[in-house]
Amino acid sequence: MASLLEKTSGKRIGIAVVLGVGVLVNYFDRVNLSVAHDALEHTFGISDVTFGWLLSSYSWTYAAMQIPCGSLLDRFGVRRVMIVAILLWALASGLATVAPTIVLLFAARFLLGIGEAPTFPANAKAVGLWFPSQERGVPTATFDAAAKLSIGLGTPILGLILLRYGLRANFATTAILSLAYAGLFAWVYRDPNPTESLQAAELEALPAEKVDFASLLRQPKVWGAALGSGAYNYCFYLLLTWLPFYLQRGLKMTAHNAVLWSAVPWLVAAAAGFGIGGMLVDRLIKRGVDPDTVRRSVLIGGTSCGLFVLAPAFLHEPRIVLLCLTIAISGLAAASPVVWTLPSLLAPPGATGRVGSLMNLANQIAGITAPIITGYISGWTHSFAGAFLLASIVLLCGIGSYIFLLGRIERMELAMA
Repeated sequence: MASLLEKTSGKRIGIAVVLGVGVLVNYFDRVNLSVAHDALEHTFGISDVTFGWLLSSYSWTYAAMQIPCGSLLDRFGVRRVMIVAILLWALASGLATVAPTIVLLFAARFLLGIGEAPTFPANAKAVGLWFPSQERGVPTATFDAAAKLSIGLGTPILGLILLRYGLRANFATTAILSLAYAGLFAWVYRDPNPTESLQAAELEALPAEKVDFASLLRQPKVWGAALGSGAYNYCFYLLLTWLPFYLQRGLKMTAHNAVLWSAVPWLVAAAAGFGIGGMLVDRLIKRGVDPDTVRRSVLIGGTSCGLFVLAPAFLHEPRIVLLCLTIAISGLAAASPVVWTLPSLLAPPGATGRVGSLMNLANQIAGITAPIITGYISGWTHSFAGAFLLASIVLLCGIGSYIFLLGRIERMELAMA
């Protein structure tokens, strides 16, 4: 194992970086719509409710593709699946650039969801293949922190492009970045051969198992991981999709200030995710602290900090609200790398992609409902208080699932299918 680690060290660093860059580009494609409420209202005459449906449209196909993506990744590997996927999401951004009607913009977002669906299950699988279990925190935190960094950078950058050059330039920017990333990924990433796979080396003493989805769905740990991850994603998507407009309408900021201040919580969260969920977790485990204790503490503690999302339901001072939301997003960001190590830590050999896809299916069901429900609450009440209150309740349910269903973070033993 030690010689294998040394032999693959340089490749693993490059792979961690390219996975992070992919998520960075991936989230630019998601945030480009979040900053465009007023532009879309002007161009297509949409309401808050329609905006909520448009924000969630990406997640409908993203969720529908999770189960197929898990099987495709386990059968064809990360490289082949992801090259096709990246080209699809680049095409989707290009179609959004030229969409003349709201119907075609919806169609472009549906295609974007299909293209980006394999990303996180593929990243989780790639980390499991290339990194030993005690070193998965940092690479997982790299691509997870890239999501928060992308929102922190993408919100002001794409927002300012939108304000200066218009809606079409916003979508065109992400299309060009996506095509560039397709070339980078094809150049850098490949799946390890059997002599390079760290997961294979760790599991070589274990019998190969044929695991179907029905077997996985009978496991409380899978349900605990999926429900907790879904609760996290409900809060995450509420803030990803509605934060700029909430700052503008709820806290009475100008459009320019809203896109700039939206970046602050996400930039802090990126640092928290990488520093706590990645570096601190790996360092403590390497020093001999029980891995389950470390991971569960960060997972449950970080998710509990997310309950600060309740603040906008009762507070209206912009500085205090932004501080509370920064704590909430940063806590969730610290827990998130642990969440995305769960597929490779819980799944038996050959089932990492399936466990990852089940978790991401729960994520995307939350990603579908959060923008829609928020749109209805905002439209009906002309306030975001109910939306943030609901998010805190969902998050409490997720914390309970981690405590009572997930239990110890260790590999599941399943009966042969």
